[in-house]
Amino acid sequence: MKRIFILLLTALACTGAIGQRYSFTFKLEGMEDTMLYIGQHYRDEVRCIDSARRTDKGYLFEGRRTWERGIYALVRQDRKSTVGDFAVDGSLKFTLSGDARLTPATVKVQGCESNRLMYEYMTTLQSAREESRAIAERKKDPAKKAEAEADEAALAKRMGDYQKKMFALTKNNFFFQLVEMCENPEIPDDEEDKARYFRTHYWDPLFSTEVGVRKSELLYSPQLFNKMNYFFFGLLYHANSDTICLEFDRLMARIGDDTAMARYVVDFVTPRYFRSTKNVGWDAVWCHIASEYILKGRCPWMRESEVYLAGQNYRRISQSIIGAHGQELLMLDTTQIDAPEHWFSSHRLPTRYVILWFWDPDCHHCQEQSEALKVLYDSLQTAPDRRFEVYAVGYESDVPKWKKYVKEHDFRWINVGGPNVNIDYQEAYNVHGAPTMVILNEKRDIIMNKVLPAKNLIPFLESYEKTSN
Repeated sequence: MKRIFILLLTALACTGAIGQRYSFTFKLEGMEDTMLYIGQHYRDEVRCIDSARRTDKGYLFEGRRTWERGIYALVRQDRKSTVGDFAVDGSLKFTLSGDARLTPATVKVQGCESNRLMYEYMTTLQSAREESRAIAERKKDPAKKAEAEADEAALAKRMGDYQKKMFALTKNNFFFQLVEMCENPEIPDDEEDKARYFRTHYWDPLFSTEVGVRKSELLYSPQLFNKMNYFFFGLLYHANSDTICLEFDRLMARIGDDTAMARYVVDFVTPRYFRSTKNVGWDAVWCHIASEYILKGRCPWMRESEVYLAGQNYRRISQSIIGAHGQELLMLDTTQIDAPEHWFSSHRLPTRYVILWFWDPDCHHCQEQSEALKVLYDSLQTAPDRRFEVYAVGYESDVPKWKKYVKEHDFRWINVGGPNVNIDYQEAYNVHGAPTMVILNEKRDIIMNKVLPAKNLIPFLESYEKTSN
């Protein structure tokens, strides 16, 4: 959904008005929509709560209602894209004029100081951003690089001074209180581990007692969503699961008994970690939140059915996270003859590592990945220490088709499949699609549960050996 300078926009609020009359006029040059809506931000959604038709005087929202303190979006008639954001404060009668995109430099405000300050601030930031882009282009020229870097430093200082000045001049204004509340922490010059300090103190401004703003007043602002999104899926994107869980616990501890804020955080974080299929260790983060918060009754807003489903998912996913002990599979080879010599165990193999490869001969991606894996496997046939064996499970109910594919492509690793198996491997290893790869170490513990390209397998095992010794 389109937003104007959403990363720079701060949540605004002033005193709410219970049942008072309001009149918000938007005069948008070039806007042809017959109707616009006012939407309320919540996480990455905008919920439409009011509407107005176009008139000769613009779009007039008026009536009598209770307005929560905060920032709202002006939504186009498709109810999907936004024109821009504006403040609802103690001034319940104002006019906001600008172009059809509410470009900050075009906006003029009458009757609302918070909106005026917001767009003035945004205009300054937009100008600085354009200047920064121009400097970045100049830096590409070696002859101009030194001068451009000096200009870059000067711009950063100028904007820092501007912001401090505005904080000082408008310290009692709710808009700039929220700007300060959502600022990044200042890192001391003598701090050795600046990245760690930044991460550890990232939430300090939000929980500062010096800013006269309640945390809950950020719930319906895009700024809190942006700050949350950057922390977990920017700053911690490449962090290991233990670090992410630690930072989540620290944040929840600071939130304490604030149920509304706790719900915001849990509901924001859990779906993203639960649905991830590519990020290593993210399933372990979801399991941590489920076991320590949802299943221990620390999410009172959740319905009983939701808690039950979380428990079901936890029991399934926790079996296949990194660090869990892999469950032994016993399956028949391509002969499908039920005799001892044709049953193969995933665990009783001589190699240090076992690659469980769940694949489907009808899956194009499986075919490509299997061929790449075959090239690596065959190239190591004569190696003194191949390190791993491939235990390939045919994820296909059509046994003849699977057997034919294996034979035609000369897969020389352990090929098993068919309906005869000692356990439900789909549940045991969270296999709900192909291809799926699980790597077991010498203890047959899971050390990887994401598909690695064949070229990355040996480097991964070498790296694992260095870090595990």
